[in-house]
Amino acid sequence: MRAVVQRVLSAHVTVEGREVGRVGQGVLVLVGVAEGDEPADAITLADKVVNLRIFEDDDGKMNRSLLDTGGGLLAVSQFTLLGDCRKGRRPSFATAAEPGLGKKLYERFVEEAARFKIPIALGQFRAHMQVHLVNDGPVTILVDTKKEF
Repeated sequence: MRAVVQRVLSAHVTVEGREVGRVGQGVLVLVGVAEGDEPADAITLADKVVNLRIFEDDDGKMNRSLLDTGGGLLAVSQFTLLGDCRKGRRPSFATAAEPGLGKKLYERFVEEAARFKIPIALGQFRAHMQVHLVNDGPVTILVDTKKEF
């Protein structure tokens, strides 16, 4: 599984003009599922994201996690994170999971993150969404459970 984690002051998602998820300070996590990913990947990703020390402590060092700050997590499924642009100009999504597996593991990621008792908000799986955010820093971290980058 692959994620783009963005530290935010606030973020929200709309679908057809209707807000479906919102968080204040915390992270916006764009989540992509690859063929071959398993529930263990969702568990690993949730643990990594919730415990990432990307929030500043009193000395201005990135030393605090969502657990330390009480921040929220807005999870948005995004299969395009698996886009391969190495050949030609049109991305290939051949390594992205089929929608059934993608939804199952996206939902498992959310369930695992919720176990940490942090505020959770969601996008809408397979919907055309508008994602609005105020990136804080900006701080943007790439996470891949297969360690491909």
